Amino acid sequence: MTPAEPSSTPGPARTPEHSPRTRNVGLGRILVAVYGVFALSATARAAYQIATKFSEAPLAYLLSAVAAVVYIVATVSLAHRGVTSWYVTLGAILLELVGVLAVGTASVVDAAAFPHDTVWSGFGRGYGYVPLALPFLGLAWLLYHRPRGAADVDTDGGR
Repeated sequence: MTPAEPSSTPGPARTPEHSPRTRNVGLGRILVAVYGVFALSATARAAYQIATKFSEAPLAYLLSAVAAVVYIVATVSLAHRGVTSWYVTLGAILLELVGVLAVGTASVVDAAAFPHDTVWSGFGRGYGYVPLALPFLGLAWLLYHRPRGAADVDTDGGR
């Protein structure tokens, strides 16, 4: 088909401003990869802590498990396209932000309640404060790639 020929597909032309904006390409892939690393890391840490020394700090280890679940959900939903995935990702990242701020604050204010570190204790001190920065980066990416109308409707099953 040459540029002068009419399009064989019905409907409006798909120009870049009318194409669905995908979140999982370019820098979005890096964000998915970072969330994936944190999902694996938090899951391994929580599983080890719960399996070997749960009685020493049950609250801390359960919070590590919650962080792991949040990172897994964020990773999977961020890797998919579509409006539903966008909202699931938004919820996971907002929960992550609340978690890291609440656990970070509680672990600084009442260190005795957290005798062992979690992923989010000290605002992610044990992970180079990446857990504190990650939800802000994730929210910025999501807001930039928010659904903008009919062009963003999930037409390929979220793949």
